[in-house]
Amino acid sequence: MPSSFNHWVELALPNALHLLGILVIALVLNRLLRAVTNLLIKPAGTQHRAGQLREQQTRTLAGILYSTGSKVVWAVALLTSLNEFHINILPAVTLAGLGSLAIGFGAQSLVRDVISGFYIVLEDQYVVGDTIQFGDYIGRVEHLTLRRTVIRDARGALVTVANGEIRTVSNLSRDWSQAFVDVSLAPESPIEKTMQALESAAVGLRGDPAWAQALVDGPRILGVQNFDRASSTIRLQVRTAPTRQDEVARELRRRIQVEFQRQGIPLSSVQRIELAGAFHSSEEAAQAGSAS
Repeated sequence: MPSSFNHWVELALPNALHLLGILVIALVLNRLLRAVTNLLIKPAGTQHRAGQLREQQTRTLAGILYSTGSKVVWAVALLTSLNEFHINILPAVTLAGLGSLAIGFGAQSLVRDVISGFYIVLEDQYVVGDTIQFGDYIGRVEHLTLRRTVIRDARGALVTVANGEIRTVSNLSRDWSQAFVDVSLAPESPIEKTMQALESAAVGLRGDPAWAQALVDGPRILGVQNFDRASSTIRLQVRTAPTRQDEVARELRRRIQVEFQRQGIPLSSVQRIELAGAFHSSEEAAQAGSAS
């Protein structure tokens, strides 16, 4: 009996040590995986909603990566442990591989959407609250997951787009926005006087405390953008806080109009003439011209 017991101990001890080693390695890999995924988390530096949403999204992404990686580590550890008991794991591995292959072919679009969403969050392309444009769509991001992006467009409609369909995206809410204001003048308008009037309107806008927070740079006069016999066009540029370019441009146009009216500077009086029909011959055109 003692000899039989010693024999079983001699057989079980190496296996137990191997199992313990596998367990220790799995635990260490899980700790390393947790540390690596925590590096993806970007804590919110301020109390702004965008920063807090960014932290929440990166925490969610880190949690998904850790959960997936941890499952892979424990699955490999389990298969390695079964091999210690001389259990053939080849059929199970083959079956799991075939199942994964079938699921992969059936969910190619889903995998593509998730991978694209992963890069959107990881590279900080946009977050909830940003105004973005891709393709023919432009709107404010209302919801963002690894699979889809939901925006609210100018009509107020919620537009849901799979992340895999987003190839090129423009973020209109980062750092600053920009607007150009073109002013068309009559040919007889004095350029120097017009420039002074435009500068007065720009200075008035820059000095208004109600608009100070919306302005980043300008408004500045870029100069004559175009001129012909009918009119000349002067362009102004203004950089604003994100997504505020339209309201600032409207206010700048209003101030320019008021300043022009005060100084008596005429605007362009070009009229658009459209022909409702066409004459069939030169004789008919000549007759119409003589009749008028």
